[in-house]
Amino acid sequence: MAANADLDLSRRELIKLGAAATVGASIGIGESLDAQSSASAGASAAGRAFFTPGELALVDELSELIIPTDDHSPGARAANVAAFIDARLAEAWEEQERTDWREGLRTIEQLSHEATGKPFMQSSADERLAILTRMAQNEGKPQKPEEIFFARLKSRVVQTYYTSEIGIKQEMEYKGNSYLTEFVGFDVS
Repeated sequence: MAANADLDLSRRELIKLGAAATVGASIGIGESLDAQSSASAGASAAGRAFFTPGELALVDELSELIIPTDDHSPGARAANVAAFIDARLAEAWEEQERTDWREGLRTIEQLSHEATGKPFMQSSADERLAILTRMAQNEGKPQKPEEIFFARLKSRVVQTYYTSEIGIKQEMEYKGNSYLTEFVGFDVS
């Protein structure tokens, strides 16, 4: 039994370290746009940035459209979602993952040119939302390249946001684990 207690403790420590690293990486950059810019610059200086500045701005805007700031909590931009995705893609083992992101971002630009005659970032807020809505229309069963990329983008944005301090503490109002004096389940016997 003592061996299991040691094993449980090391598992808990590992989970804590993994969660701390994930949250720390996503929020350690800071919560302001200035901090996000410096994080991107720092990643570039260290040679670990994947996105170009234009691609990073595009991912930042798409992330904010998916999880916007509202009365309850800040959105994806405040949680530095784009910078975190950038850092993870820079460290990705598989080249295909990076290729898929670049192709997906080019697809968004192509859709924007078809719909508005302008790059996505030069389109109006309503036009941007219309393009994103078009990409999301078959979210449950994506078929077209833009639909498949939207599913990948949304999944990464949501995962990153809800593992950030803003997502966990402000959006989900997580207060941490609490001690239970008794288990309030039921006896199966």
